[in-house]
Amino acid sequence: MLICPQCHFENPNTHKFCQRCGTSLIHKLCPECDTQVPVNAETCHNCGAFTGTVWWAMIAKEPEYGVTSTPDPEGASTNSESIASPADLESSAQGTQTKESEVTSAEIPDDAKTDSEAFSQETDQPETTSEASSAYNVHSIAYLDAQQRYRLIEPLNPDILADAPAGSETFVKVLDCQPFQKSLLEALLEQQSEKSPSQSSPILGIPAIAQPYLALKQNHYPTVPEVHDAWQQDNQSVMLLEDRSSWQLLSDLWGSEALSTLELLYWLDEMARLWQALEPWNCCQSLLEITNLRVDEDQVLGLERLYHDPEDEPPLLEDLGQMWRLLFNQSQRTQLTSLGTVFRQMCTEEITTIDQLRSELEAIAHAEEEAQEEQATAVTLDMAEPLSEEAMSFLEMPTADVGSYDDGGPTVVLPMQLLSLDDVGCTDIGRQRDHNEDCFGIQAQVKKHETPIGRTLDARGLYILCDGMGGHAAGEVASSMAVEKLEAYFQDHWQDELPTEETIHEAVRLTNQDIYDVNQQNARSGSGRMGTTLAMMLIQNTNVAIAHVGDSRLYRLTRKGGLEQLTVDHEVGQREMKRGVEEAIAYSRPDAYQLTQALGPRSDQFVTPDINFLELNEDTLFILCSDGLSDNELIENNWQTHLAPLLSSRANLEQGILQLVDLANEQNGHDNITAILIRVKVRPNFQQRSWS
Repeated sequence: MLICPQCHFENPNTHKFCQRCGTSLIHKLCPECDTQVPVNAETCHNCGAFTGTVWWAMIAKEPEYGVTSTPDPEGASTNSESIASPADLESSAQGTQTKESEVTSAEIPDDAKTDSEAFSQETDQPETTSEASSAYNVHSIAYLDAQQRYRLIEPLNPDILADAPAGSETFVKVLDCQPFQKSLLEALLEQQSEKSPSQSSPILGIPAIAQPYLALKQNHYPTVPEVHDAWQQDNQSVMLLEDRSSWQLLSDLWGSEALSTLELLYWLDEMARLWQALEPWNCCQSLLEITNLRVDEDQVLGLERLYHDPEDEPPLLEDLGQMWRLLFNQSQRTQLTSLGTVFRQMCTEEITTIDQLRSELEAIAHAEEEAQEEQATAVTLDMAEPLSEEAMSFLEMPTADVGSYDDGGPTVVLPMQLLSLDDVGCTDIGRQRDHNEDCFGIQAQVKKHETPIGRTLDARGLYILCDGMGGHAAGEVASSMAVEKLEAYFQDHWQDELPTEETIHEAVRLTNQDIYDVNQQNARSGSGRMGTTLAMMLIQNTNVAIAHVGDSRLYRLTRKGGLEQLTVDHEVGQREMKRGVEEAIAYSRPDAYQLTQALGPRSDQFVTPDINFLELNEDTLFILCSDGLSDNELIENNWQTHLAPLLSSRANLEQGILQLVDLANEQNGHDNITAILIRVKVRPNFQQRSWS
């Protein structure tokens, strides 16, 4: 199936345009000049910019992978009996990947090629505009697969693979000639999920080399790279990974003066945690290859690939300590004496567990933060007037002794600090309404603080989304009144800390009362009484409060948790379900979607907003939206394609929200569409500590 790049609708392979939105399935836009180029083009024929989709391919020679079992943390194992051939995969995917159509420049002969011929094929090809292709004979282009989807950017001699010893690995870059087509692996995973939703179930039919990547993806992406496709052909297993060769080397960043010692300690702690996750898969060697350690644009630690541990001499914590020493030596960065002690203890087996190691790192971090605070205090005292005896006695009070902790001791939980706050809002009339009754408001401020300890951000944001209802023009009056009233209220009642639940409840009550009073004054009745829903979020640094009334929603998206709906619609169907009625019966009522709460139609004794508080401990994307966007489970069905990429700092939120609204117009369009996106980036704050 061809997945539309715009609306992500699944189309038959023979289609040139999306059945749903009309987007071309044989061309794509150049990111530099917006010229339409063939979907399989490596470069733009207009400006020369690179336009290809490139994967990093691993070719593993059997029987090292696929014959011996691969350990599973849950007790399952995968062996050669569960590895499918390309034909098996193609059958199980129900024709997901067929012969290449007009989308590519290559024609596949009617008689299918054998697996052994897949790595080097002779086909008559038209001249290509790709600069890379001109480096070798275009009449002997090599493909990685028999379906001629993955073309090698540089040709590969099949004799090299044939003569390779068992267990060897060969890496090549390939150009995806059908980037809109669902991969065989995706189709197989979908089938596996339908048959066995349990994440601990073995993933049958997938080569063993891909198993650890898939198992670690949920809790360790983006640290562990994502697998795009995987299959077995002849006596070789093939796996395609995202290409991370452009990511910055951790060793290059390690020596930067802009990075504090505390940030380096955090990376060491991340590697220690990852070591523990990689041990059941015998992949700890991945952390011992310095060139394998990279960071993304948000300075998140990432591996270029997984390395399997040598069978004769599995790596130990001693080896990790030696690698950390090498990192410091290569960067010529001065290491703390206490860190040197930890490295020595790792090498002499005085530290034998990850829990011990992490406790030592936390103790060093605490000592370092205290030293920096003392330095900052000294600088401040030098510039300030002499302190009183009372103030001096306070500064001289002894602090708690942290020391180091054994396995039975407490675990240090590092609070987070704000790294960045970005937001954007958008509203659209939709395709069937003649006026827009939605309204939204954003009030945010970000302040930067520079101290001898480092740079910190202090931010607060108020985000309000309202979907109005009522007689002619009344809905838009109610929604705009609500936004204005709430903004004015928090302008006066939001001081240094995040407002309390009582304060937020009072804000909603007063807003409801204002709209209710207008209804009473104008003697509105029945459907003529105006009202509005409310979805509201308040954020102060890493603390968040949310409140809602009605059926406008608030979602949270994180890499670890995926998409979560944080609000429950105030409607008859949900009310009945709370009373114990089954969902099918509750929503069979004709009034199932009628609101049970809204601001304005009734007095405040009938309005009880749901208010909750959250603390951010990872990068998060919040989505506030009216039902014009959330109807028909549009968010739930499209978050992986339209929202997940926006977690990255490189992603443009303004473009993202416009694409989301366009999607809602395509799939819904019956109502006004409004959304607010808030992207919050956080990192550990070593200057505060809590214990659990």
